[in-house]
Amino acid sequence: MIAVGDKIPEVLGLDQDGKEIKAADLLGQPSLLYFYPKDNTSGCTAQACSLRDGIEELKRVGIRVIGISKDSAKSHKSFIEKYDLPFTLIADTEHVLQDIFGVWVEKSMYGRKYMGTQRTSFIIDAEGRVTHIISGKEVRTKDHADQILEILKNN
Repeated sequence: MIAVGDKIPEVLGLDQDGKEIKAADLLGQPSLLYFYPKDNTSGCTAQACSLRDGIEELKRVGIRVIGISKDSAKSHKSFIEKYDLPFTLIADTEHVLQDIFGVWVEKSMYGRKYMGTQRTSFIIDAEGRVTHIISGKEVRTKDHADQILEILKNN
């Protein structure tokens, strides 16, 4: 499980175009790695669109945005095209990254237990270390860009 102060893993995974994304690719610029449950669902779409709408302000403060879910690269590509998302999405179909980051957790719905993604955002500094973690109900999906900007402004 990744905690504040930890370095992110060396290999992050494949993006929507099948390109390998490594931690080294993120060095030199702060990043937001946000884990979300599923493309094209209401909360996940609201979160992605909030980040899309706030991308210019996020870029102005130097933040690169990368989303990660268990969806396939093909699903991510479609999600990006449908909502005009200006950032990379990593396909973690075997939830390897989600396990490493500690966001693949047991959930419960209508009394049924299952494994799934805990919506979590990690703010990473230019050296690849986690500086902030926002998880579960703390994540404001509809204004996530503003939430990230507030955290950065207050620290």
